[in-house]
Amino acid sequence: MRISRFIFGAVCLLVCGVVAGRADADQVNVAVAANFTAPAKEIAAAFRQKTGHEAVLSFGSSGQFYTQINQDAPFGVFLSADQERPKKLADKGLAEPASRFTYAIGKLVLWSKQSGYVKGEATLQSAAFAKLSICNPAAAPYGEAAVETMKSLKLYDALKPKFVEGADIMQAFQFVDTGNAEVGFVALSQLTGNVGGSRWIVPQTLYKPIRQDAVLLKKGADNKAATAFLEFLKGPQARAIIEKYGYALDNGS
Repeated sequence: MRISRFIFGAVCLLVCGVVAGRADADQVNVAVAANFTAPAKEIAAAFRQKTGHEAVLSFGSSGQFYTQINQDAPFGVFLSADQERPKKLADKGLAEPASRFTYAIGKLVLWSKQSGYVKGEATLQSAAFAKLSICNPAAAPYGEAAVETMKSLKLYDALKPKFVEGADIMQAFQFVDTGNAEVGFVALSQLTGNVGGSRWIVPQTLYKPIRQDAVLLKKGADNKAATAFLEFLKGPQARAIIEKYGYALDNGS
């Protein structure tokens, strides 16, 4: 009987300890560049399991989020697909300058669902396709990188009439995935686990590195979940997830 009471008491203490440990759990709204959708979901789940805090994720183009944050959107953290927009927000006083760091370096891919279709830059040079999917270069850094690539190859003017333009990289991917474009520029991370089709990882010499910066926004400055999420993003568990999805890491950040 005494043993049973002892066990019951120990269980109660354990449960109470867990509850107390999570009583100060908080929530943060995170604006996430569309290319980082899959890794962000996995990171958020690991973050919640480890800390009890919850990261509520919204996905879209970096340009779209930049506009929304300037219009007082309720985000505490911004994971952009570039460095420019987080820096601008910090310069405007809408983000904490010291919090900004590069969490991932993206890679651009020319992709088709058809096996053997993509054969390096020769695919672009032959232009045998009717539609080429890209994302809006004004709003999405991967679209800007696609334009840079075509200009580096001196093919931009010839290919422009074939463009099917998505609002963000997810929509650009969907155009190819649904057959609305035979080929398109997507993020390497979007092809994780996708072994079908054909692809060309665009050489880094053809476009500026896609350095993706995270920043703590002013609305998240006093939010424990916001600061904890950024620290988690820098840690080994999150970095392993980021690498798994084909991103390079900035080891100097």
